[in-house]
Amino acid sequence: MIDVDGVLQARVAVRPITRTRTREVTGPAESITVRRVTADSLQADLVLSGGGVKGIGHAGAVAAIREAGYTIPRVAGTSAGSIVAALVAAGMSSTRMEEVIKALDWQRFRDPSLLDRIPVLGAGASVLFEYGVYEGNYVREWLGNELADLNVTTFASLRSDDWQGEPDDEAFKLVVMATDITRGEMIRLPWDYHQYGLNPDDQLVVDAVRASMSIPLFFEPVTLQHADGQSSTLVDGGVLSNYPIDVFDRTDGREPRWPTFGVTLLPPLPAANIQLFPLLGALRRRGFPRFMESLVTTMVVGRDQGYLAKPWIQARTIKVDTTRVGVVEFDVDDAGENALYENGRSAASSFLQSWDFESYKARFRSGSTVAVSP
Repeated sequence: MIDVDGVLQARVAVRPITRTRTREVTGPAESITVRRVTADSLQADLVLSGGGVKGIGHAGAVAAIREAGYTIPRVAGTSAGSIVAALVAAGMSSTRMEEVIKALDWQRFRDPSLLDRIPVLGAGASVLFEYGVYEGNYVREWLGNELADLNVTTFASLRSDDWQGEPDDEAFKLVVMATDITRGEMIRLPWDYHQYGLNPDDQLVVDAVRASMSIPLFFEPVTLQHADGQSSTLVDGGVLSNYPIDVFDRTDGREPRWPTFGVTLLPPLPAANIQLFPLLGALRRRGFPRFMESLVTTMVVGRDQGYLAKPWIQARTIKVDTTRVGVVEFDVDDAGENALYENGRSAASSFLQSWDFESYKARFRSGSTVAVSP
């Protein structure tokens, strides 16, 4: 493993969120306050996979799930999924979310630093010295502003009202996946902040999301300062789990109160190779061995693909067709945005038409530790 901490020490300080605009939110915030399940109340936890720009499809899927009458007590996400998950947990309405997602200037996600702007050598130098071509500041500021408009800043704003389990560190409406390459492990934020001596209630939601979406070599990684002065380098959660469908599963054998639905955006391997890492297309044309291409992509999504093959995972997974747009295709046009959104909505609607929670439990829960939600 390459020791990157020494280079990143100067980048430890977390930049404050600077509000660059004020505006009136056009859609009311939708409450996701947890209620007891009744005959006329539908609830489901939600897990959103990574996928870069393809994450527009998540917004469409969320709209369809809500239109079907579901409330979402808890939501988890990786990378692009963490962005939409944060907006859902904060209570943004589906109407407002569609407006926000479609109005985004996606090209501004590619925000180069001064080093990146050096002709010819800039991008390479940025990867060499900063471990990523783009800063990721635009998306952090944009998301921070959207969350602030919904009165959400730290994870204390997202405490669950109906948490029944232990530990208390998991009593949140939102959890996002990141990869700690200093320790070599996946972390779930805010759940795992205590491992660093940090109080999860005090941590900024937008910082956790920024870590989760740090696509290696594309966005600069995030440095997390421990309470004892040490630091960890965090990158995209998709490096170890792009689709953490089991994050809310209970393993105590008790009856689940509601299901967990998952939304995935990437096609199966080998079709996902170029979709996941567009750079591989250019390398292939230059003679990069297909063996190495397959090795790289399997390292990233192999675990999730194997998990998706299990029938009890397939049964609760909404698969969105996103082949039209690449993971880092930030110059996506309006037609591409609309296609992703509508494909997400259509996939979720079709899934819910045949979903039967009681049948699911009878088939997969009985006599098994395979779980579905608290």
